[in-house]
Amino acid sequence: MNQVDDALLWASELSVSYGKTQALQQVDLNLQAGQLLCLVGPSGCGKSTLLRAIAGFQETDTGTIRLAGETLLDASSVLPPEQRKIGMVFQDVALFPHLNVAANIAFGLYRWSRAKAKARVDELLVMIGLEGFAERFPHELSGGQQQRVALARAIAPKPSLLLLDEPFSGLDAALREELVPEVAELLKREGITGILVSHDQKEAFVFADQIAVMHAGRIEQLSSAYDIYHKPETRFVAKFVGDGEFIDAKLTCDNMIDCVLGKIVNGDLPADHQGPIQVFIRPDDILHDDTSSIFGRIVGKRFRGTHFLYRVALTEGQEVVCFTDSHHDHDIGENLGLKLNVEHLLVFPSH
Repeated sequence: MNQVDDALLWASELSVSYGKTQALQQVDLNLQAGQLLCLVGPSGCGKSTLLRAIAGFQETDTGTIRLAGETLLDASSVLPPEQRKIGMVFQDVALFPHLNVAANIAFGLYRWSRAKAKARVDELLVMIGLEGFAERFPHELSGGQQQRVALARAIAPKPSLLLLDEPFSGLDAALREELVPEVAELLKREGITGILVSHDQKEAFVFADQIAVMHAGRIEQLSSAYDIYHKPETRFVAKFVGDGEFIDAKLTCDNMIDCVLGKIVNGDLPADHQGPIQVFIRPDDILHDDTSSIFGRIVGKRFRGTHFLYRVALTEGQEVVCFTDSHHDHDIGENLGLKLNVEHLLVFPSH
């Protein structure tokens, strides 16, 4: 059985247009049971549109969606959202203000017996660390506690799939850092497959087994966080995920790659490659070395606590970014010695 056949979620050729704007363009997506996926990309790339199409809140122009073997959408039928066995958590937690925590969590359990519903609520209160909060109302909770209750309400009926549309974006950074891994662990424990939409790449790396980078209504790459960062398949993915810059390079007769920062062992390009190339250099590909014969002028500087991120203009006018330990405090305009430390060579054809 191949991945398409045994996928919990199978979506094919999903297209959505708003007038002349193509929000989704023939998107395919497969997700295995128990996997956590994060959709990332710039604003307007189609992340939330894809999520709403899967949930049934967004009308599509074309496409097929199947979940756990059941057809949710095809050319002849559309299953309404309430019948799709999909849970949703939104940025706005949308808790019912007139219901206490227990009643909010139990809202989707109306078909369960009273005893089973209470047992499920009690179980979830323990899981989200809010045992003893059952009788409190939403206005008596912190933002993080409200988000935990919204999550518990969504997973209470044990949906086949949980969709999370930027649920952490309204929380402060410290709380997000605490809550995101907790949510991922909870979904894993419950065996619930999840898709998160996020603008925060660090959040995506912590939450997801797989990351889909979207651009202009398409999925540019879907793979692990490691591969998204170290093995980007397109120029867009390389530039979007993490810091880095493209610099001009050429393939030498001894099958090395030569650039303004020096020569690099060619690991991927065939020796007979034709046409100009560029190397994508990340900050961790460059070491600060005062003894190096290669240097650049600092034109930008950002303090990040444990380190500085410097933007450095090279002698040929190109720029790169590099890290230094935070005790290496240099001023804009100073020269900085640089040495290549490339372990994952990323080479792309020049535009």
